[in-house]
Amino acid sequence: MNDVSAPDPNGPEQSTRARVAEGLARRYRRERRFRLLGLAALLFGLGFLAVFFVTLIANGHSAFQQTRILLDVELDAATIDPEGRRDPIALETANYQGLIRDALVARFPAVTERRDLRELYALLSPAADLEVRKLVLDDPDVIGETHSLWLLADDDVDMLMKGYIDRDASEAGRRLSDQQIGWIDALVAEGRVDRKFNRYFFTSGDSRDPELAGIWSATVGSFFMLLVTLALSFPLGVATAVYLEEFAPRNRWTDLIEVNINNLAAVPSIVFGLLGLALFINLFGLPRSAPLVGGLVLTLMTLPVIIIASRAALTAVPPSIREAALGVGASKMQVVMHHVLPLALPGMLTGTIIGMARALGESAPLLMIGMVAFIVDVPDSPLDPSTALPVQIFLWADSPERAFVERTSAAILVLLAFLVLMNGAAILLRKRFERRY
Repeated sequence: MNDVSAPDPNGPEQSTRARVAEGLARRYRRERRFRLLGLAALLFGLGFLAVFFVTLIANGHSAFQQTRILLDVELDAATIDPEGRRDPIALETANYQGLIRDALVARFPAVTERRDLRELYALLSPAADLEVRKLVLDDPDVIGETHSLWLLADDDVDMLMKGYIDRDASEAGRRLSDQQIGWIDALVAEGRVDRKFNRYFFTSGDSRDPELAGIWSATVGSFFMLLVTLALSFPLGVATAVYLEEFAPRNRWTDLIEVNINNLAAVPSIVFGLLGLALFINLFGLPRSAPLVGGLVLTLMTLPVIIIASRAALTAVPPSIREAALGVGASKMQVVMHHVLPLALPGMLTGTIIGMARALGESAPLLMIGMVAFIVDVPDSPLDPSTALPVQIFLWADSPERAFVERTSAAILVLLAFLVLMNGAAILLRKRFERRY
């Protein structure tokens, strides 16, 4: 006889609950995996960012110091001002290089051969005499005295002191000879070699000698370009956004304009450089490598970004603001100028500063208009030849000297500092002018 058990009344219900619990557990496991994957992606990106900054700082921090050599320089009157008239032209053109070479020979009197003398003189920068010239021009009364001066060392000496030249390598495999390293060690033992703040990096323009190369000329050029860009792109961008958002009729022409503005925001920056070359230089005849042309090109590049950001800020203003102003008798222009625009201004300023920060870091369009030229002088106006900070970084990165590697990284740090300041200014302005409604 077959034994048939009684059916369990809770069986289907228990089975359904088990399936629901299993489904919930499966969904929770998927959610945890998704969160872990998101966290891993975040940590992965932060890791790459940390490696980038650590590498950049490790390579660039040493550029803010420069090796100098202490020498007792006799300011011989017969060499500097033989006629004793203290004529500024005579003081300016005196043989100061000979004075510092005499001071070097006085430290190492055993060096007499011409070849050895050339190696000895090479310990100092070709522009080391600038320190002596400045001392005499500032105070001609020092002529005839002996002064202990920290003179600028050659970039190879600087690289040796910073550990970038392997002194244990073969003599043929490094830029300093064994004899030069011996002289440097002797000066170090006497306390005559030290690293000082590298003021040339912040106060001078570009140079063929790495120890004299600085970012001041490029910084001034970037400032003039951003000034031109801001003066043109902000009013044009805001006016265009206000017209399209508040006054323009909705038809196929405005739709076409909006589509083209959105497309221009995605155009590669080098295309704007080609446009600037053809339009501003070839057609209008503006000077090459001038901040004015660079500012015009960057204006074309940043206008779409500013227009889109300004329109988004205008759209974010509640319609009730417009309706309330119109309800009390304000005209359309009064509504926009007195109510809508002040509320949208923080977003417009934020978009403008972000667009300017993007323009500050651009180099491709500037290369097309000739700002890649080697320019030493600091520009006095937007019409003077100049270069820009990103282009300066590009030029230094292509230089073969090891000393330019650290200056490239240091210039990138300065550029990043400017970008951080500009983004911080955007946040502060947004907080400062933001209104609650």
